[in-house]
Amino acid sequence: RGRSLRLQAHDGARAEGAQGGLRVERRSVLAGLAGAGVLANGCPAEAKTNLVSKEWEVVNLPLDPEVVLLDIAFEPNNPDHGFLLGTKQTLLETNDGGKTWEKRTLEAAKDEGFNYRFNSISFGGADGKEGYIVGKPPILLHTSNAGESWERVPLNAKLPGTPVLITALESEGQAEMTTDVGAIYVTSNAGLLWKAAVQETVDATLNRTVSSGISGASFYTGQFSSVKRSPEGKYVAVSSRGNFYMTWEPGQTYWEPHNRASARRLQDMGWRPQGGLWLATRGGDLFFNNDEKNLENFKQINFGARGYGILDVGFQPDGTLWAAGGSGTLYKSQDGGKKWKRVKGGDRIPGNLYAVRFVSEKQGYILGNASILLRYIG
Repeated sequence: RGRSLRLQAHDGARAEGAQGGLRVERRSVLAGLAGAGVLANGCPAEAKTNLVSKEWEVVNLPLDPEVVLLDIAFEPNNPDHGFLLGTKQTLLETNDGGKTWEKRTLEAAKDEGFNYRFNSISFGGADGKEGYIVGKPPILLHTSNAGESWERVPLNAKLPGTPVLITALESEGQAEMTTDVGAIYVTSNAGLLWKAAVQETVDATLNRTVSSGISGASFYTGQFSSVKRSPEGKYVAVSSRGNFYMTWEPGQTYWEPHNRASARRLQDMGWRPQGGLWLATRGGDLFFNNDEKNLENFKQINFGARGYGILDVGFQPDGTLWAAGGSGTLYKSQDGGKKWKRVKGGDRIPGNLYAVRFVSEKQGYILGNASILLRYIG
């Protein structure tokens, strides 16, 4: 499945909402953890649930309301067992497919008195029990026993940027790590040694191609606000200001810059399962790209988001589309995005929805701020 991560902007930016085109950058709060060790049991999450619709329920977690949930991952061979990550050093574990969650604590980080955030988590390996967590300040954690214990893997102090996305690959010890400045690294020994997949920095690429007419390239601040990875290993990244976007695929030596498809700045982008890209603007518009050979050819979707910005689009294996955004905005499409229906129950959600994740056709989750977790029950 595709991996994704949003970054840049402090927690306060999330509270602004996405109405009227206001900027809501969910993963700008990315961060991580400094320390590792054996996980200790925390308080059981006696979850109460509230129906949003016949297909989604809210799982009330035992967390502070200020926590922003950042990522979720499950064992490939055991979809009942997974972990949920968030700000304020939040780490929750489930053994029943996300119905209930228990708080976990990394003792080494607890002893040091830090209050960091986990950014990205992924499981893979030959048996599906090998996992990784990355965060900020630069940190990499590794497990070979499905999260029973974690070890810290040292990262080079000269690592460009902050690791914001980690993908565990199918072979033992293999993983791919991405930073917020576009550096992509691969390892075959669980992170002890890394090899750069991109040979030219984003800054160098933009300086070399600035005369090619990429609008807003001169305003690049050195970081991406969003990085998404397709199952095939392709990447799309949005510049922090939303002026332009860049793509990369295995075999390329540098990121390729692209002009945005709309006069409005970009909110987020991602890959579609059937190929091509989706694109959301900060004004609530949605565009689809159906041509993998021309990633600048977009068609606007008749969406009608009522001015609320769309922060993520998720694809259910059966072809159903879900678009989530500010102030509990949630839309559903069953015809490939031609027609959309608003989930009215989302209006009762006191927060923003940032990430839509489907593990399988019947197992899906939506992550938000204010400790919001929706579980698919359709």
